[in-house]
Amino acid sequence: MAKVHAALRPIQWLIGTWESVSAKGIYPTIQDFSYNEVIRFESLGQPLLNYEARSKHPVSGAPMHLENGFLRINVGTNQVAFMVAHNFGLVVLEEGEATETTLHLTSKSVDRMSFAKDPAVKAIQKKYQLMPDGSLEIQTDMETSNTPMTNHLKVVYKRVG
Repeated sequence: MAKVHAALRPIQWLIGTWESVSAKGIYPTIQDFSYNEVIRFESLGQPLLNYEARSKHPVSGAPMHLENGFLRINVGTNQVAFMVAHNFGLVVLEEGEATETTLHLTSKSVDRMSFAKDPAVKAIQKKYQLMPDGSLEIQTDMETSNTPMTNHLKVVYKRVG
């Protein structure tokens, strides 16, 4: 295991592997859904964390969604930038601020493949919250070309590694 860079102190609480206890998706234009997800934040000794997320169908176990990226901290501050690539053709750069138990992010740029499925994602806001019981809650709000900023995902994770 790599040493954790001192600059990561404000987001060190994210390091590890997290498995969903409850994962629900809602949005005005789609049917509500649930899923299982494992996310991982890994330190390689740099002032950033590698990130991976893998979602599966809760019944069939079929892969649903994959994400990979990097959560980088501005050394000496609580300011972070999160670059994430999604397997359905979306790339998002989010920026925000971390505290000892929260991470608030807002998209600064969103881009997609020219042949990605409509409607287009226009903006994302996320809140990560480390709860007193050690669980991690993530809420994702999304704006598309058809729908204003609206809650899309609510997930509760337990640390498994």
